[in-house]
Amino acid sequence: QVQLVESGGGLVQPGGSLRLACAASGFTLDDYNIGWVRQAPGKEREGVSSINPSDEITSYADSVKGRLTISSDNVKNTIYLQMNSLKPEDTAVYYCAASPIRLGRSTRLQLLDLVRGGDFRSWGQGTQVTVSS
Repeated sequence: QVQLVESGGGLVQPGGSLRLACAASGFTLDDYNIGWVRQAPGKEREGVSSINPSDEITSYADSVKGRLTISSDNVKNTIYLQMNSLKPEDTAVYYCAASPIRLGRSTRLQLLDLVRGGDFRSWGQGTQVTVSS
């Protein structure tokens, strides 16, 4: 059974940093693309970043490029999201999600699809990030 458990959220001042972690179990990271999706109050879900843990190819939403970095530790079966230079508009619940790798479409396009609102198969419970002074 696929299970994703997020941690690392909290309250941080503008300009500060946080590192989110997503512990994956019940499946092999090699077979999935993993993404981070956020949802702010009253807004739709927004894809933030995605990664192919095998190739370490990544994709980012324009709103977070240069500030957020996604990475994977395949030994620990954990995906990280390092968040720097945080802004109040980054306040949201952050979800980790997994999508099986598809044949016939390049990894880069699959990752881009996920950031642009692609369909994830499995979701974590989310972790709250609040950026406020």
